[in-house]
Amino acid sequence: MELYKELRSCDKFFLIAGPCVIEDEKLMMQIAKKLVELTRKRGIPLIFKSSYKKANRTSIESPTGPGIKKGLEILLKIKRKFNVPILTDIHEISEAKKAAEVADILQIPAFLSRQSDLIFAAAKTGKIVNIKKGQFMAPEDMKNAAEKIFAAKNKNILLTERGTSFGYHNLVVDFRSFAIMKQLGYPIIYDVTHSLQKPSQNNTSGGTPQYAKMMAKAALATGMVDGLFIETHPNPAEALSDASSMLPLDKLLELLDACIKIKDNEE
Repeated sequence: MELYKELRSCDKFFLIAGPCVIEDEKLMMQIAKKLVELTRKRGIPLIFKSSYKKANRTSIESPTGPGIKKGLEILLKIKRKFNVPILTDIHEISEAKKAAEVADILQIPAFLSRQSDLIFAAAKTGKIVNIKKGQFMAPEDMKNAAEKIFAAKNKNILLTERGTSFGYHNLVVDFRSFAIMKQLGYPIIYDVTHSLQKPSQNNTSGGTPQYAKMMAKAALATGMVDGLFIETHPNPAEALSDASSMLPLDKLLELLDACIKIKDNEE
């Protein structure tokens, strides 16, 4: 698969970015256009991400997205207009084939990272599968998760660190996990914004996106991280999901440039 080869051989790092959940089509197009402009200007491979449905919500009142039919329609328009690969997550076995008609990468959410049948269904589509390490999992546990994809004769595997539960309502990133997962032989992604969440505070999740640039730079400095995952929005305060942890879109270029300097110094 050409995309997987590109991600494995990327000179600096690749970027998975977009809003947490799909919102109205006009806004989604605006975000995609800006992301494409920024990354192409800097020579960074982009995968556009957004979810057609958020099954894991803090409150029953939290928006969940437009659903698979409408959501995939919008993602397909973005894919065709901007010629950009698409990542979206799946929550049920029945979603895998349908999502694979549009998405180049199927993502297994962190809370579902031990669901064997779901992982196997994603792998059987032949698409790249990105597994997010559960907040409750040790990095070495990802070997078993990856082997479930491999068992389906799919070698297109990505592994993502998104933080580990640290007491109540907090996450911490153990940077040793990058090295441990890297030993498995697959590209490693650091989910910057989700690792800065403050999970389930009252009826929503909080976050500390002001640390995004610092954490992204530090992760890349380990030499073990191949890609960054960053949820971003023009006005996070008005976003339908993860409003407190998404990076403002106008702050992304500053972060990318700081990260490029880190990688240039390695060379």
